[in-house]
Amino acid sequence: MASSLTTITDEARIALDTLSGRAAGLFSAPSVRLGVTGLSRAGKTVFISALVHNLVHGGRLPLFEAQKSGRIARAVLEHQPDDAVPRFQYEDHIAALVKDRIWPDSTRAISELRLTIEYESASAWNRMFSAGKLSVDIVDYPGEWLLDLPLLGKSFADFSREAFEMAELPVRADLSREWRALAAEAAPDADADEMTARRLAESFSAYLKACKADERALSTLPPGRFLMPGDLDGSPALTFAPLPGLTGERPRAGSLAAMMERRYEAYKTHVVKPFFRDHIARLDRQIVLIDALQALNAGPAAMADLERSVTEILACFRPGRGNVLTDLFSRRIDRILVAATKADHLHHESHDRLQAIVRRLADRAIARANFSGAAVDVVAMAAVRATREGTVKQGKETLPVIIGTPLAGETIDGETFDGKTETAIFPGDLPEDINAVFEQPELASKPAAMDAPVRFVRFRPPKLERTAEGVTLSLPHIRLDRALQFLIGDRLA
Repeated sequence: MASSLTTITDEARIALDTLSGRAAGLFSAPSVRLGVTGLSRAGKTVFISALVHNLVHGGRLPLFEAQKSGRIARAVLEHQPDDAVPRFQYEDHIAALVKDRIWPDSTRAISELRLTIEYESASAWNRMFSAGKLSVDIVDYPGEWLLDLPLLGKSFADFSREAFEMAELPVRADLSREWRALAAEAAPDADADEMTARRLAESFSAYLKACKADERALSTLPPGRFLMPGDLDGSPALTFAPLPGLTGERPRAGSLAAMMERRYEAYKTHVVKPFFRDHIARLDRQIVLIDALQALNAGPAAMADLERSVTEILACFRPGRGNVLTDLFSRRIDRILVAATKADHLHHESHDRLQAIVRRLADRAIARANFSGAAVDVVAMAAVRATREGTVKQGKETLPVIIGTPLAGETIDGETFDGKTETAIFPGDLPEDINAVFEQPELASKPAAMDAPVRFVRFRPPKLERTAEGVTLSLPHIRLDRALQFLIGDRLA
């Protein structure tokens, strides 16, 4: 699908920008652009903060070969190359995690950070010709925006038809009822009216936000800027909504349908297309973070929707490996990691099952998206480990538990936590037969909280230990080192 997202003019601009960047790179350290995305609350901000913190502070990364073998001399933050892109506020996020023990604010827009790693190559030949430096440009962006890219290939009539089909699914029907009733009263051929457009847009946005809430945990919710408008809040480009009964014929000039179609096209032209051209088309590596536990708790319909989202996300990338000539004019993503976050909310005995669920989800998404040409892997991880493991006696039975400090207001079995008390929780086990996770999503109109395979509560970040000399240790994690090895390990060989 990525090939349909751009015009010849767009491709020319991409080629020119790439060539300019390659020329500038001749006089600096080699670089790799790593995209970090995921749907809201999947842990993008935490992942980037933990990655940088562990590299800068020499954290325990036994599966990250360059670190394990002692070949990394140091890792330092440097000025990012794109002056027009906001800087990822690493220092603020680390202060929130380490000092305040609160989770940092989630990703609301694009941001960037450059981390330069000084290392010694494992190859004597490479040491002769390489500077021993690699700049990792980390690009953080909301996954909700990525889900807008398929809109570039859809007309307003197509978008409207699909939006109503989705809204009528059992898991969404009650949430969309008010918007669908309001839309049914709006005549597409009636004269354009700003207040009608505004009411429809606000009702449509409210429906999308309700789908995103924990109880449903749905993922496929374009247009993404309706959930995260940023500086476009209130603009005409965000004041539109799908209309029923469109035939695909050109609407009457001055009609409500004509106004909605014009604003939809403006959204694609001024919001979606520049996002792809200026950011997605420039990536070399990509990690897609997903909160599979939240979807599991919400039931099969949420899992089916998550699979749909991952399919559309993967279809938006430009996979493959280039050669010396093509790399001068275009970038291709040659490695993609799909990571299930918050593995610390499960006992390690369930980690393999979580990874198997994500593997199946990713494999099916790759097949449906006709995705090929890049190495793809999956992992169950926690960029910051907020719990530790233990056991408790319950009668004659010994249960594996996780121990941590639940966030204030979290509840389980009628108990509400105060955010200060450390608690041992038996999270439950993921099913051995992962097929049950994906079965009969069309029948799941409401979340099956009573049948949820895990008891999912959110924990505060951990209190970091200190050495005898008073030095604060790096953030603990689960398989962050494996993720690093897959994403950039080959570039440090």
